[in-house]
Amino acid sequence: MTKLLILSVSAGNGHVRAAQALAATAQSLTPPCTAVHIDAMAHVAGGFRKVYTDWYIQLVNRAPDLWSYLHQRTDATPHHAPSQRLRRGIERLSTGALVKEIRSEQPDAVICTHFLPAELLMRERNRGRIDYPVWLQITDYDLHNMWLVPGMTGYLAATEEVAFRLRARGIPSDRIHVTGIPVMPAFAEPNVPALARNTCVTELRLDPSRPVLLMASGGAGVGDLASMVERVLGLGLGLGGGDGQQGNFQVIALAGRNVETHGKLDALAKRYPGRMVAIGFTNEMHKLMAAADLVVTKPGGLTVSECLALGKPMLLISPIPGQEEHNAGFLMEEGAAWLAYDAIGLDYKVARLMADPAKLAAMATRSRALGKPQAARAVLQHVLGATENGAAA
Repeated sequence: MTKLLILSVSAGNGHVRAAQALAATAQSLTPPCTAVHIDAMAHVAGGFRKVYTDWYIQLVNRAPDLWSYLHQRTDATPHHAPSQRLRRGIERLSTGALVKEIRSEQPDAVICTHFLPAELLMRERNRGRIDYPVWLQITDYDLHNMWLVPGMTGYLAATEEVAFRLRARGIPSDRIHVTGIPVMPAFAEPNVPALARNTCVTELRLDPSRPVLLMASGGAGVGDLASMVERVLGLGLGLGGGDGQQGNFQVIALAGRNVETHGKLDALAKRYPGRMVAIGFTNEMHKLMAAADLVVTKPGGLTVSECLALGKPMLLISPIPGQEEHNAGFLMEEGAAWLAYDAIGLDYKVARLMADPAKLAAMATRSRALGKPQAARAVLQHVLGATENGAAA
């Protein structure tokens, strides 16, 4: 049986979720293959892990302008530049245990959903220590220089534009495959009939005859999630100052693992009975999205891919400079999303969209047209097909 090793990095959740989607989909193949998922950060030095994950999250939240500068600067820095060689040298000193763990798995092929393990394996291959193929799954709707790891067996791209950018930067066409970004099997089309919108709304004890707004995150410029939800619940549908009446829509508010936020949302739900439901950590995000007529979210690559897979229109907030800004630009160009720059814009655009079912329906149509719910299966078909045919590492 073919054994795949899937490597992610928990700098944000998207890279891990893409890896989980690939591992879960591998089990459903006929014939199935063995898929082992390893988060690289579980096998590196503690100090390195803290810098690579915690520092990144703090930087994008507290100093977005600095992150934007670093993102642009590294995008313009060649792979062979001294600063990049120094960075990779520091990474090697901190990831010896990870490399040892990868060697011990002895896979038939590797898929990386982050460039860090791909760079480590590039060096292993160049020194003749591995002979299996290594593939790189790009998890955003744009291309950054850090994803241009030389010598990969294949590069798996979200869109034709990302593939075009790979070719423009010197990657051979025969190594580029447009697959989309992997999402969990629960988001794939064969399961969509089971995700009937009204059924999912009813399970949440909301009214299926009234529109539903899913709010999944807060951030810079728009406020924390609880304050966002409170403002939105107080909106009237009149846009010329409002008539003081509450809007007709309902809200699903997703706090995730944030216990404090969940408590605030529970208190709000008691103040607005029948108009909102507060959700903590869940493994049923597909059902929450299926229930929603509009999703308010940050434009992370995996989150928006899940929305697209279910054909959901989006109102985007607080994009991280660089990759998430580019994701937002792609979605707006294609007509699947709007962007709220600040709290006032959020209030205005929620009211506009929830009062315009025809606009929401048009955005939903564009979203479904862009969605690639079978992306994980497409990735695995490329990787397994090449492995069975004896593709070179």
